Amino acid sequence: MKATMQRRDFLKRAALGVAAVAVPSLARAGEGRRPNFLFVYTDDQRWDIMSCVQKEQGDKARFPWLKTPNMDRIAAEGVRFRNAFVVNSLCAPSRATFLTGCYGHVNGVTNNHTPFPLTNVTHASQLRAAGYVTGYVGKWHMGSQVERPGFDFAASFLGQGKYFDCPIVVNGETKPSTGWVDDVGTDYAIDFLKRNKDKPFLLCVGFKATHGPFTPPARREQDYEGETARPVPNLATTAIYHDASKPAKKAVATTDTDGAVKVNLGYFRCVTAADDNLGRLLKTLDELGLAEDTVVVFAGDNGYYLGEHRLGDKRSAYDESLRIPMLLRYPRRVRGGQTLDRMVLNVDLAPTFLDLAGVAVPPAMHGRSWRPLVEQQAGADWRKAFFYAYFYERGFGTPFITAVRTDTAKLVRYPGHAEWTELFDLAADPFEMNNLWAKPEAAELRKQLEAEYEKQLAAIAFRVPDYADQPGQAKEKEKPEHSKPLRAWVLDYRFDHDEGDKVVDASSLKNHGTAKGVPLAEGRAGHKARRFAGAGSISVAKSDSLNPGVAAWTVEVAFKSDAPEGILLAHGGETNGYCLSLDGGRLVFTVVANHTASRVALKQKVTGEWVTVTARWVAGRITLAAGDDKAESTLREGITQPPHDILQIGTDLGSQVLGKAQPHFSGLIESVRIYSGNAP
Repeated sequence: MKATMQRRDFLKRAALGVAAVAVPSLARAGEGRRPNFLFVYTDDQRWDIMSCVQKEQGDKARFPWLKTPNMDRIAAEGVRFRNAFVVNSLCAPSRATFLTGCYGHVNGVTNNHTPFPLTNVTHASQLRAAGYVTGYVGKWHMGSQVERPGFDFAASFLGQGKYFDCPIVVNGETKPSTGWVDDVGTDYAIDFLKRNKDKPFLLCVGFKATHGPFTPPARREQDYEGETARPVPNLATTAIYHDASKPAKKAVATTDTDGAVKVNLGYFRCVTAADDNLGRLLKTLDELGLAEDTVVVFAGDNGYYLGEHRLGDKRSAYDESLRIPMLLRYPRRVRGGQTLDRMVLNVDLAPTFLDLAGVAVPPAMHGRSWRPLVEQQAGADWRKAFFYAYFYERGFGTPFITAVRTDTAKLVRYPGHAEWTELFDLAADPFEMNNLWAKPEAAELRKQLEAEYEKQLAAIAFRVPDYADQPGQAKEKEKPEHSKPLRAWVLDYRFDHDEGDKVVDASSLKNHGTAKGVPLAEGRAGHKARRFAGAGSISVAKSDSLNPGVAAWTVEVAFKSDAPEGILLAHGGETNGYCLSLDGGRLVFTVVANHTASRVALKQKVTGEWVTVTARWVAGRITLAAGDDKAESTLREGITQPPHDILQIGTDLGSQVLGKAQPHFSGLIESVRIYSGNAP
């Protein structure tokens, strides 16, 4: 409760900043015009995955064959920050920080499954209030959230989406697409630029590349064939929290006996394909005559391990995970060709954009504007340290981590595991292989870093918020939840007691939903229903009780359809989830686990009549029944973990259980009930 009140207080204080800056001060901006803003960022691209960095490293470059000419162009024509970092190395929290200028314990996002709070103050909401037209294209990745708060236009996919033929939600309407998802997103972004070339604009473009499964478009499939990476010393160093007796998990680099390091070339091919699209955006700015007055920032959303410390993925606090590419170009105001070594953070983007636009920065933002840096006016008071926090996530092996990093050293703490504490002298040990924490000769460095840790912690009023997954819960809950049904109704929607768009759950678990575009209507015998007109839906947030990774699961829906095709209910995606749908007027129930689909269908068509359908799996069987029409089949593989995508009624946005976009449901739904177990 205290954390929630503190976040509300932040929102109120930040909102005061909005009211105060609705009209920008051009005098403060120092020019007779306001700049446009184009922010482009990739997924999981670490700091050295740019060919300009590889060239700079010379003989020490790990990937000298990498080509990113358009990233290099921005660096040559603008500023390259050599020491750019994230304050939480995880996709959604980093994206929320880019937007808000605040750490996750304040902005409401500490993991990948939490939606972005609609009331957050962002650089987009501030600039829109100041007269900018705002647009968001591409990956958002905060739960399976549909809304893009602060943006006038959005063409974005839900969750992780998929690399090819990904459905795109355009201003709330789902549309099919053909081709590589970032090519499609760039088409939308270019259209936005052309439509708004005569207005001050903010456009954010989030690429899916270079997230797994590292699938490039056809034009890049053969790039770097046969290439290997140069080794680095910490490839054989085990992360302190990792069991050295077990193989490295998710590592994407392996060392052969001859010393050559094999890497997943799909990762690099996706980066170069993303660079192609960055080039298309830069070319469009040139053609429209907008380059001179557009602030272009390119970044990665977090770092990424390529075998260092025997790790893949990100999350923990070694530099390969924290450090990102960060470039800025603004020809009218910023001299090109600069390389700056001062530490900058993803938390700085929002205040930088506002400052360059002449809009006052809300005091609640944690970040600092880069303006004095890029205009070469920064004094000695620029940051020399920052606080890092990765919050524990249920279902992942990386522990809760806090750290402080300075220009030359780092202290890493693992709350609950004091024995894992790490202290590194980065000037002498850039690969973080020599833990000095317990060494007497490092006593003075340890004292300095402990003091800096407390200073940085206090500066942001750090805490573990109530909306974060809590450390310790997994050991007690995860395994039982994944194997034992609760033997209770975990969702019970009747719609008779709904409060506007709030769908009230009558079960004891209170899994309330949010209705969008599905108004209340009259059902049977005086009961209420929700009317679906082929566009709206009901979204249900994730919860432990809605985890179908149990031995038995039952879904019951009472409805009347107006169309022979449509999604009644879906939870999860094509890797892991289940879906109740209509196909040619016939009911179909599909369960997918580990990419393996089990399917059962009824024979009778049900379009135009009231039907109550029950779908379930139990004891290796999947069954479906509506009145006298019944069918069952073998459950080829059962769900064993919570799906990534949320539960949705009337649609299946994001990753689709059926592998491709399906029509929204059209008709009336009178009730939806889910039982964790084999319902009585």
